[in-house]
Amino acid sequence: PTSKTSLSHHWLLGRKYQPIGTLQGILQSVAVDRRTSSPLKRKKMYLKVLYSLLLVLILYGFPSTGQKKKETLLSEKVGQLMDWTGKRSVIRMNGEKFRRFVKAPPRNYSVIIMFTALQPQRQCGVCKQADEEYQILANSWRYSNAFTNRVFFATVDFDEGSDVFQMLNMNSAPTFIHFPAKGKPKKSDTYELQVRGFAAEQLARWVGDRTDVQIRVIRPPNYAGPLMLGFLLAVIGGLAYLRRNNLEFLYNKNVWAFSALCFCLIMTSGQMWNHIRGPPYAHKNPSTGQVSYIHGSSQAQFVAETHIVLLFNCAITMGIVLLHEAATSDMDIGKRKIMCIGGICLVMLFFSWLLSIFRAKYHGYPYSFLMS
Repeated sequence: PTSKTSLSHHWLLGRKYQPIGTLQGILQSVAVDRRTSSPLKRKKMYLKVLYSLLLVLILYGFPSTGQKKKETLLSEKVGQLMDWTGKRSVIRMNGEKFRRFVKAPPRNYSVIIMFTALQPQRQCGVCKQADEEYQILANSWRYSNAFTNRVFFATVDFDEGSDVFQMLNMNSAPTFIHFPAKGKPKKSDTYELQVRGFAAEQLARWVGDRTDVQIRVIRPPNYAGPLMLGFLLAVIGGLAYLRRNNLEFLYNKNVWAFSALCFCLIMTSGQMWNHIRGPPYAHKNPSTGQVSYIHGSSQAQFVAETHIVLLFNCAITMGIVLLHEAATSDMDIGKRKIMCIGGICLVMLFFSWLLSIFRAKYHGYPYSFLMS
């Protein structure tokens, strides 16, 4: 089959249907007919070729009105988003802005949106903590040398865009969703907050996975740590100076044993994991209002869960110490019995609770003690 363009060329040239799909073929035919036709026919032939070329240019050479409107609209949207980002790294959106700049085409940019509830009456402490980390991430992107209009950061507050929450069937906050430049968000475009936490570094890795935009998180300087360290060193130095003639406490094994025990309890409770991942303190169900202090997954935890595990480990350790002292001390038999009973109760009770937490997080664990 031949295209309409080729057929029109041959009809105009008065030749059989032989495909001529390029300008070179048309010119070759004109050269042949120029040698074999009269001047009048050649003039008509030139006019027909000229009309054909004009028709092709009109149909294919100039952009359509719809395409121009689409490009103009896209340029206006990107320009508006860049203007907002220049004023604030995180763009505040309501329902109208969300539908225009995120849902409606055309769009050649990705949008990362945090759905939150920051008003005091919502009592969402996690939302405030997540918002601080989100602001750090957006500022790191906004003021980096690699900043482009490929990715924008925005937020939708429930009190300013409740219709957006209803549109997306969303009933919890905070929630992070990536809206890609093309297509609809997939399951992986929703950030797993309960598993990964809301630390800016974790959010940056997720943004890099979804958009191929690598963001180097730059945190504002925090002087609390150096000040506390300086204060602690000053206290230790002052004590050492006051007791410079009697430094036997530095050789006291109980002091070093207590310090080592505190360090072990802090590390085994998951404090370092919290420092790296930045999980929320607890989780409040927005529907029922119930607060969960223990995460149901073995891949994540809350800060409150760390404190609970630390308390249980301390109680078990204290019970072991009491049992040891009851067996080795020179106190009277009555006090030793009380210490022994107290140590046994502490170990049994808190170890049972600790094991029940382990069973709740690792589903299918077969063993329990005193309580399930």
